Amino acid sequence: MSPRPKKPRTCCCQLRQNGTQIYKPAGTPLKELKQTTINHDEIEAMHLCDGLCLTQQQAGERMGISRGTVQRLVVSGRKKMINGLVEGYALLLASAEEIDFDC
Repeated sequence: MSPRPKKPRTCCCQLRQNGTQIYKPAGTPLKELKQTTINHDEIEAMHLCDGLCLTQQQAGERMGISRGTVQRLVVSGRKKMINGLVEGYALLLASAEEIDFDC
């Protein structure tokens, strides 16, 4: 049994046109680092909730998804970002084109 298809999400961050961006600790080659990927929808949810100080309900309305989905995206994105910073991972910010749904 296959999972339910992802609902299209409206994303308006600048990242969607730029492709993958990588942030890593200075002085260490990328090939020597563990990597974690933060998906575009997670970035968008964190940007709306943390950067623009919107409620999760307002962010969900802007993205066209439920408040619960926004909460899961924010929690997942924050966890990946914090673990990456603390553990010294390279953070790969995936563009919308790389994650199989239209933004």
